[in-house]
Amino acid sequence: MPVQPLKTIPLTASLIGGAAELEHTDRGMRPHRLPDWALKQCADPQLAMVEAQPSGVRVAFRTRATVIELDLLRSRTTYAGMPPRPDGVVDLVVDGEVVALSPTSGGNTVTVDMSTGRAERVAGAVCTARFDGLPDEMKSVELWLPHNESIELVELRADAAVEPGTDSSRPAWLHYGSSISHGSNAARPTGIWPAVAARESELELVNLGLGGSALLDQFAARTIRDAEAHMISLKVGINLVNTDLMRLRAFGSTVHGFLDTIRDGHPSTPMLVISPIFCEIHEDTPGPGEFDLDALADGTVRFRATGSPAEVAAGKLTLTVIRAELERIVRERQQADPHLFYLDGRQLYGAEDATRLPLPDALHPDAETHRLIGERFARLAFAEGGPLAAAAAPSAPPV
Repeated sequence: MPVQPLKTIPLTASLIGGAAELEHTDRGMRPHRLPDWALKQCADPQLAMVEAQPSGVRVAFRTRATVIELDLLRSRTTYAGMPPRPDGVVDLVVDGEVVALSPTSGGNTVTVDMSTGRAERVAGAVCTARFDGLPDEMKSVELWLPHNESIELVELRADAAVEPGTDSSRPAWLHYGSSISHGSNAARPTGIWPAVAARESELELVNLGLGGSALLDQFAARTIRDAEAHMISLKVGINLVNTDLMRLRAFGSTVHGFLDTIRDGHPSTPMLVISPIFCEIHEDTPGPGEFDLDALADGTVRFRATGSPAEVAAGKLTLTVIRAELERIVRERQQADPHLFYLDGRQLYGAEDATRLPLPDALHPDAETHRLIGERFARLAFAEGGPLAAAAAPSAPPV
């Protein structure tokens, strides 16, 4: 059989799942996980960096193609004197099975000198994720984009026609959280714990895991309020501690305001509030958190807490304080909101797990632990008897 030439496939919104907005650039299209109006309300460069990293975003279509190529331009941020981060990965999923991966390369790199704040920018080339030898039959294809790099989609090519492939019959799960939900230290985009849970439960994931930026901002609450979702989960706590952003008095009212805003658009959508997983450095010691400079001098990335347990009496937050306050708030609100639920994050990863699978940098889980958390969450939240089980059923309408 003669080799079919590859045809350029127009990249349209109908082929993109998991993104809030698509920015058209000189080279192509950049997926964003927050809408432009939300970004205009916050000039934080950390937020701008992480929301443009397409964690959970995928190019999805149906096709008979045996060869697929995706040109993309990555943008990375590195830090002088620190070990380089691993290359990003594009995961190929065919009919629900992860069958191949393609590492990214080239692209644009910003290197930040933390001692001076200076940033050096180096431009690089477009790379191509190529997948061949695929079966010559109609199939569902998903290209899961790197969770840890900003990506511009430049061109999609295939040797057969494609049609949009996002599955509207699968319930949509919108999840909000920190870098742990974003996928820090996961090895590949289908390996971040929300992707593990979503794929195991056959759900359409919208991931608002925002590294360092799960700070209960009202623009995030309004983004969730306006999104279509069959179920919502909110993982709250670790960023509020390691940024030392607020005290207990502000935390309680902020949580209420965040939930109230979401309920304005989702009055009866099942919503699960999840407290932090076990993290020894912040269990009883407030933030702010910072890099452990002694470990960094040895080439190891590790974090430490800089607060004092004595400061808790003055209202400083720890993970222990946050768990107690979140559970109290949810229990009180449940009296008027039967669709609101609470999950102690230590059921996903607790002190005993930390003995067997310690957090490599004292803050983020590794690839194996992401898988463990995702599998546990699927069982605790979506399986029969779980708080989101009814919403995870295929026939459930979005509310």
